[in-house]
Amino acid sequence: MAAPVKSTVDPRSAVQAMTIGKALNLGLRAAMEADPKVIILGEDVGKLGGVFRITDGLQKDFGEQRVLDTPLAESGIIGTAVGLAVRGFRPVCEIQFDGFVFPGFDQINSQLAKLHYRSQGRIKVPVVVRVPFGGGIGAVEHHSESPESLFTHIPGLKVVSCANPGDAYWMIQQAIACDDPVLFFEPKRLYHSAHAKSEVDTEKAPGPLFASRVLRSGTHATLVSYGPSVKVCLDAAAAAEEEGRSLEVIDLRSLAPLDLAPVFESVRRTGRLVMVSEAPRTSSLASEIAARVQQECFYSLEAPVLRVTGFDTPYPPTKVEHHYLPDLDRVLYTVDRALGW
Repeated sequence: MAAPVKSTVDPRSAVQAMTIGKALNLGLRAAMEADPKVIILGEDVGKLGGVFRITDGLQKDFGEQRVLDTPLAESGIIGTAVGLAVRGFRPVCEIQFDGFVFPGFDQINSQLAKLHYRSQGRIKVPVVVRVPFGGGIGAVEHHSESPESLFTHIPGLKVVSCANPGDAYWMIQQAIACDDPVLFFEPKRLYHSAHAKSEVDTEKAPGPLFASRVLRSGTHATLVSYGPSVKVCLDAAAAAEEEGRSLEVIDLRSLAPLDLAPVFESVRRTGRLVMVSEAPRTSSLASEIAARVQQECFYSLEAPVLRVTGFDTPYPPTKVEHHYLPDLDRVLYTVDRALGW
């Protein structure tokens, strides 16, 4: 087993501008340096560095025993990770694309999510399953899906999603350190986007993993989202401000468990909620949040809870995906409906 290597973060400056992809790479590197039991496995994660190059350079620096290229078999990847976790390792599985997670769904649902409960707490399964998700990259079905609601429905799993480089860097390390299995959804279209690049403080202690965060304060309506749609909400809030509308933006970050206390507090002040997500609408995470807010904030609501989501269809061809994905215009139109404009 190769010895840990020195971090590539410039020691002269703990604050550096980076993309989400780079932040994930450095976060994985930091976790591997901190704990020799952290192992990465998946299709093409080694020599190629992953299809999105998130694991680039890790096999070279940590060796083939800690960064493993696997066969094209998601069920085998997850099953192997379960066995490694039982033996004391902390495996990190990469699923190349969101739609490829389904061959491993049985292992995730029947084994990964149940083993701790089934053993009455005697067995811990600290496995992270990284899932690049969402559309907007010019790909088709199986490469642009948002299946996160399926996993939030399964007891025994933690589900989180990062939306910016700072969260990407810290949340992946926190997920790996968690003793529960974590599905880690990453917004693939923002991996290497210059528009999503920001400064990351690699020394500042992060906040809790399973907590939502208010990114922008507002008074007229509340926008709630996660993953790739967070940037859409922030752009919509900036555009709305020019027209005299003040929108509060909340990034859920944790999808299971949900931290809705900041959402309730916000809605009680604004009286309106618009939930934004790329996933199909029916029986979705957006549906659950709408129900919970309706229950907890009924007497504060000035308008029905509204949702801007993907449609209840398979992901469309590239030429029309812009009609499918929530965008600035759809969000602002829905805000106008909530405000009665």
